Amino acid sequence: MPRFVIERDIPGAGQLTPQDLKAISRKSCGVLNSMGPSIQWVHSYVTDDRLYCIYQAPDAAAVRRHAELGGFPANRVSQVRSVIEPATAE
Repeated sequence: MPRFVIERDIPGAGQLTPQDLKAISRKSCGVLNSMGPSIQWVHSYVTDDRLYCIYQAPDAAAVRRHAELGGFPANRVSQVRSVIEPATAE
């Protein structure tokens, strides 16, 4: 299944409390459950003013639909074409 990186501009994201992050996570999981198994949240990285979320989905439209249903920003949705890591250099 294709993998996507979603950039969500959320000013002050790095200052969200554990309770805030739990609430956001629950909301996201609820929307995902309603959409069925074709879209999966892998994990997210929280930075000062942005979340970078990794999803598996059939297409970018499904990722955008999740954002719309959850009321989350999806400022940029990019399909992952390759993954490289230190072992790639060997």
